Amino acid sequence: MSVQDGKSLLNKALKDLMFRWSDAKPNWKDIMAQNFEKNRLGPLEMDLRAASGAMDNMAAVLSKVRRDCE
Repeated sequence: MSVQDGKSLLNKALKDLMFRWSDAKPNWKDIMAQNFEKNRLGPLEMDLRAASGAMDNMAAVLSKVRRDCE
């Protein structure tokens, strides 16, 4: 699996998670739901977006290494 393939899977999983949360959120309106969104989903989304950016950098480095080795 390439870095780009992994990034695509990661982004798809995040999109699916956020879609499912948007479905569940109207039916779960208590303090635990607020805590879940604030303490779990928010940081997770930020971490996954940072990982996606790091994967872009990694793909560029690997591409350069491949070119240099040819």
